[in-house]
Amino acid sequence: MVSTDDARRMALSLAGTVEQDHHGRPSFRVTGRIFATLWDPEHMNVMLDEPGILTAVQCHPGVCAEVMWGKRLAAVRVTLPDADPALLGDLLADAWEGKQR
Repeated sequence: MVSTDDARRMALSLAGTVEQDHHGRPSFRVTGRIFATLWDPEHMNVMLDEPGILTAVQCHPGVCAEVMWGKRLAAVRVTLPDADPALLGDLLADAWEGKQR
């Protein structure tokens, strides 16, 4: 289980990360680019590339779900009460790294 406070701490522990409002929701950014948002008290959206999203959903179907933005696969939605902290940490690190490019 991961609380929203835990998820926030995990995101902010990544170098150069700042928290900013994004349409009324907390977002986590590096180099000005969003890599995660706290969608609601039980979910965090993590912006991975498409292969990363598909792998997360396939390997953790009870915890991870696809998030579409229009017609584009944009993120993986992590159900925090069901998530292992190591899983969320790995997903956040991958998303953070992807925004460094």
